[in-house]
Amino acid sequence: MGTCFTRCCSNRTILENQPESDSPDVEENLVVSLYDYPSLENTELTMHMGEKLTILSDDGDFMLVRSATTGRESYIPVNYTAKVTHRWLFTGISRYKAEELLKHSDNQSGAFLIRDSETHRDCHSLSILRRTSSSSLNPVKHYRISHLENSWVYISPGLTFPSLRHLVEHYSDSADGLCCRLTEPCIIRGLDGSCEARPVPIAIRRPTINWKDISRSVILKRKRTESDNSLVSEGLREAISSYLQMTECKDHFWDT
Repeated sequence: MGTCFTRCCSNRTILENQPESDSPDVEENLVVSLYDYPSLENTELTMHMGEKLTILSDDGDFMLVRSATTGRESYIPVNYTAKVTHRWLFTGISRYKAEELLKHSDNQSGAFLIRDSETHRDCHSLSILRRTSSSSLNPVKHYRISHLENSWVYISPGLTFPSLRHLVEHYSDSADGLCCRLTEPCIIRGLDGSCEARPVPIAIRRPTINWKDISRSVILKRKRTESDNSLVSEGLREAISSYLQMTECKDHFWDT
């Protein structure tokens, strides 16, 4: 029998099924930077706010981390980071930092995260980005997630869930009273290699072509080998070949 979500008029819910654990798998644990570092002006950054970090060592107060976007290592205070599980549950993050992360230009309306409440102990807060045309309004809205004695959670007392994950799944299907439907967790830069630093392509400059040295056989050559050092690129060769076929040029026009 599946889990039954309960709508009711009171703030107490009868537990119909045992709640599923919110404990994440080891591979789901992430560490995210909360600051650009170093913060000094005119200094090249070794890490960016909102990016994935790899922990190289941890002595409790400071950590040696490697940036997923720059590849550089930094020795930083532990409170410069937040732990993330399920991709949306942030531990060690303030309301202000949640807004900073969600306001990043890569996030679209419906981007969200869940964090510990700053004002109510043993509660969580759901922070959602809702972009509007008005620049005067704060685009991030916050909703308190309360916990019942049986460990179920709710935003509205009339709709309770056995875990935070079930709450996220429900509001991803329907806004159901929130400012908008949940779409994707807050962007984490460098996750799955999506924003990792990539080598800059090397531009190859070809020498100026002397067309008197180019024969038709070179232009119409179909395939190039690794040792083919022709001055004529394959793209240019195909373009000229197509043009000749369209205009039905005679062979001797290109003979030298």
